[in-house]
Amino acid sequence: MSEPLLFAAVALCGGAAATIDLRTRRVPNQLTASIAVLGLALAAWHASGVTVAGALAGLALGLLLMLPGHLIGATGAGDVKLFAAIGTLLGPTHIVMAFLYTAIAGGVLAVIVAMRRRRLQETVERTAVLVRTGGSNVGEIERGTGNNRFAYAPAIAIGALAALVT
Repeated sequence: MSEPLLFAAVALCGGAAATIDLRTRRVPNQLTASIAVLGLALAAWHASGVTVAGALAGLALGLLLMLPGHLIGATGAGDVKLFAAIGTLLGPTHIVMAFLYTAIAGGVLAVIVAMRRRRLQETVERTAVLVRTGGSNVGEIERGTGNNRFAYAPAIAIGALAALVT
């Protein structure tokens, strides 16, 4: 396994996604598809330490881990696809760890963003309702005028890199 190559691929792909998400609040399908193809190609060439089957399992597991958050309105579809694509690079074991680290990084980023927007108490209250009710307040959170959303790709990039180094 070429750990420096894998680390570089995750860092570059995650960094690109984070930069685009911060600027546009979107993660383009073309980027996530390219990351998935890269992960599968590295696996096929035996350059990542992940087999092709492992890359596909990482993709599926990444999708399954992030999909519930999207269904309740906590993450965007681009974030789900990005995490699944990163799964092709990490494989099934590392994508589970990446999910845990991403959740921690996302929580920290959410608190920072809420503090900067002077909305920490309101954010905590809405998050509690979201979790307690399984998403009954999604419409309120999704309102474009509410300034409730933030770019989640940086958290995914941080979580994926943390999973590689631990």
